Amino acid sequence: MTESASAQPRESLPLDSTAQLLTRITAQLGAQLSHVSLNGTRRPMHHRTGGSAPGSATINRAPALVAVAHGSRDPQALRTVMKLLDRVRELRPGLDVRLGHIELNEPLLPAALSDLGSGDAVLVPLLLGRGHHVKRDIPAAVAAAPALRATIAAPLGPHPLLVEALYGRLVEAGWPAEEADSRGSAVVLAAAGSRDPDSAADTRRTARMLSERLGGVPVVPAYASATTPTVPVAVRALAARGRHRVAVASYFTAPGRFATAAAAAAAAGTAAAPLGAHPAMARLLLCRYDQALTGALPAHEVATNDHLLASA
Repeated sequence: MTESASAQPRESLPLDSTAQLLTRITAQLGAQLSHVSLNGTRRPMHHRTGGSAPGSATINRAPALVAVAHGSRDPQALRTVMKLLDRVRELRPGLDVRLGHIELNEPLLPAALSDLGSGDAVLVPLLLGRGHHVKRDIPAAVAAAPALRATIAAPLGPHPLLVEALYGRLVEAGWPAEEADSRGSAVVLAAAGSRDPDSAADTRRTARMLSERLGGVPVVPAYASATTPTVPVAVRALAARGRHRVAVASYFTAPGRFATAAAAAAAAGTAAAPLGAHPAMARLLLCRYDQALTGALPAHEVATNDHLLASA
């Protein structure tokens, strides 16, 4: 080997190639981190769009989450629901979260679905059990939007996260976190009420779960409309049986006429606030959304748009 050859410096990687390598590493790391929520859980990955070129980074957006609220003339109701949806967005950044009402408030559900056009959506009822709105009104709104690829999730209740929200609201209202003697205590679970037997069954199941969470304290379902017992009757009946420390748990998603009447029935006792934007409620909305996407729920708890099944 000649002297000139041995003195030749070794070829180094060009600066522009180094920059390209770092850019690729950063892009790959960012893509991985985009699937991790702020609470540390990993979000489901979505397949690339069919029309993308090989190696393209374009991916399908997750279906929109459309929260379906009942609606109320109480202005606090809409503010409460909006705060709850803000919590959902904090837990799942990037998810398209929208709102539609069955009645009384804008946007109404048909308009909210129309805005989605031919997109994909999961409708999550902000309702606490099966009943007419879940079985009839929401499916009818979806059927009237045939271009929309939509799945209807189960209502929020019954579910352990819902029980945690009920328990949290009771503690906030003064219920002791550790009940020393429950013999004179009881809770009335104040619900809206429905003539649908499935709705009543869901409320009774939630009452049993809440009783277990409270260490065996009796929890009696009562209703603001449609069925009995009413909340005042349930409170008086418990007092007549020696349960002189009666609390009313508000089984309502947001403030409204029924929630206000139920709280008034507590008289001097403890009256919990509606479930509202409790952190467990935000987690529950996303749980129902994810369950609907994966088909993890029993058939009677999830309904899918019939036209989708026909076109699949």
